[in-house]
Amino acid sequence: MSNVLWTELVRRLTPYVPGEQRHGDNIVKLNTNENPYPPSKEVLKAIAEVDGDMLRRYPDPESRELRECLAEYHNLEMSQVFVGNGSDEILALAFMAFFTNGQPLQYPKLSYSFYPVYCDLLGIEKQVHELETDFSINMTLFEDNRGGIVFPNPNAPTSLAAPVDAIKELLARVPHTAVLVDEAYVSFGAQSVVDLVKQYPNLIVSQTFSKARSLAGIRLGAAFANPELIEALSRVKDSFNSYPVDAVAQRAGIASLRDETYHRQTVAKIIATREETVAELEQRGFRVLESSANFIFVSPANGNAAALFDELNRRDVLVRYWRSDELAAWLRITIGTDDEMKKLLAVIDEASLVV
Repeated sequence: MSNVLWTELVRRLTPYVPGEQRHGDNIVKLNTNENPYPPSKEVLKAIAEVDGDMLRRYPDPESRELRECLAEYHNLEMSQVFVGNGSDEILALAFMAFFTNGQPLQYPKLSYSFYPVYCDLLGIEKQVHELETDFSINMTLFEDNRGGIVFPNPNAPTSLAAPVDAIKELLARVPHTAVLVDEAYVSFGAQSVVDLVKQYPNLIVSQTFSKARSLAGIRLGAAFANPELIEALSRVKDSFNSYPVDAVAQRAGIASLRDETYHRQTVAKIIATREETVAELEQRGFRVLESSANFIFVSPANGNAAALFDELNRRDVLVRYWRSDELAAWLRITIGTDDEMKKLLAVIDEASLVV
């Protein structure tokens, strides 16, 4: 009966549902877009060097050293960099900072499913735009309404990347509207627009250390924008929690940025495995969208994605499926190691005899 104390806001929320976190020795986990490889040895070394004195004290609330490293990495000023406890927290802070002005927030209909959750939580009106028939985002549909625009690039779950020129045209056309480009998967084939924050004062770019840098367990994200927008994010952050990025996460992030060779090698391995997997699935009659992410968006030849999902799930191969009309024929599959993808293909071949 404790829910009698819930507010009306809590009652009407439909929370975000993450991918299943099943545990076991034989689980092939391809449902949450995690990096299949460990972080850099330099990251593990930096974490091991965190001592008791660091842990008994509060971390630097401004994460200056980490922000300086990110600024140097992206050829920006530290005043153009913000960090937070994962890019999801940064998105939440950005929604509060830029999208709670009484005007509708625009985003693609098939997109990151946290966007409508944040809108419902914060009472933001939604203005949802349909994708094109090929699942691409039509940038011309976004309006200069002062309410805000947000979209992932590459998009999730479709894996498609938008051309930089299309984003530049959008930014120039909507100068009075904040545009947040969510680049969680940008390292795997899309072109980042971080550099455009120097040119467009209405642009915010968010990124994460979870995917390409194998630090999903640390929870670390970053945002890039002009100093006035960064100040807005900081004002919101400091109204909730002045210390969101802990000492361990700051050390891990710095070490990761300083080991760019490992980062590039890991990304290259995932891309190579992705292309091999796409070719194998296409040989089996699957439709696979062109991916610029560490996952692929696929539809089996018979269109019965639900049955294939259930059979894969039964055999401990976890992929992502949304039981909705728009996505009924599609699965999202994270790119794992070569061995994990071979297991996926083997189970698909076995499952095809069943479904």
